[in-house]
Amino acid sequence: MKIKNYIATIMACLFTLPAMAQLGEERHNLAVGVNVGMNMNKAGFSPQIKQQSHMGMEFGLTARYMSEKYFKMMCGIQAEINYTQRGWKENIEDGSENTYSRTMNYIEIPLLAHLAFGKDALDKGMKFFVNAGPQIGFFLSEEEKMSDNWDPTYRPNGVVQQYGKMTENKFDYGILGGLGVELSTKAGHFLLEGRYYYGLADFWGSSKKDDFGRSGHTYMGVRLTYLFDITK
Repeated sequence: MKIKNYIATIMACLFTLPAMAQLGEERHNLAVGVNVGMNMNKAGFSPQIKQQSHMGMEFGLTARYMSEKYFKMMCGIQAEINYTQRGWKENIEDGSENTYSRTMNYIEIPLLAHLAFGKDALDKGMKFFVNAGPQIGFFLSEEEKMSDNWDPTYRPNGVVQQYGKMTENKFDYGILGGLGVELSTKAGHFLLEGRYYYGLADFWGSSKKDDFGRSGHTYMGVRLTYLFDITK
C-alpha cells in the first residue's frame, strides 16, 4: 500500500507541474542531450538466491523541460529513452567453484519530476537536483554465462530452477529515484547523478504453481548526462 501511495504522489506531482505555473516564476527552458552510465544490478527472488552485484552499462537520450522557479527551487519534468543491461550474478558457495551470471537487455523509459536547488536553470554555476518518478521497460534479449565445470547438483538451498529459465514477462515497471549535481556552462549542462531503481514487476510467473513468488529487478547506478538548451 505504501508503494502505491508513493507512485500516486509522484504521478500527481508530474501532472500538476504545469498547473502550478501561477504560483511561481514561469520558465520555458527545454534542453536535450545524451547520457551514459553503469549500473550495479541484482534481482529480488523468493525463494532467495545469494548474489553479488552484476555490472551493466546504460546509455540513451534525455529531454528536460524546466517550467517553474520557487525562490531557490526550480521544477521541471525529465523524460528519457535508454538502453540498459540488467540481471544478476550468483554467489555460489557449495564448493564447486561454479560461476553464473545473466545479462538482460532492456529499453527503459523513465518519466521523472525534476527538482533543482541553487543557480537558476539559465545561470552558469553549480546546482543540486532530485529526480523521482515511474519507469517502464521493454525486454529485448538475455544471455546466461556459466563456468565450464558446471554442476548445480549440490546447491546449499536447493534452488536451481532459475538455470535455463528464460524471461516470461517482457514488460517491466517500477520506481526510480536519483540525486545529483549539475554544472551549467556556456557549452551546456553537465550532470552527475546516482540512481536507485526498484522493480515492481516480475520477469517470471509468480503464481502459486510457479517456481518463484518474486523475480524483480533492482539496481544502483551512476551516470553522466550532457544537455544543451533548445529554448530558454
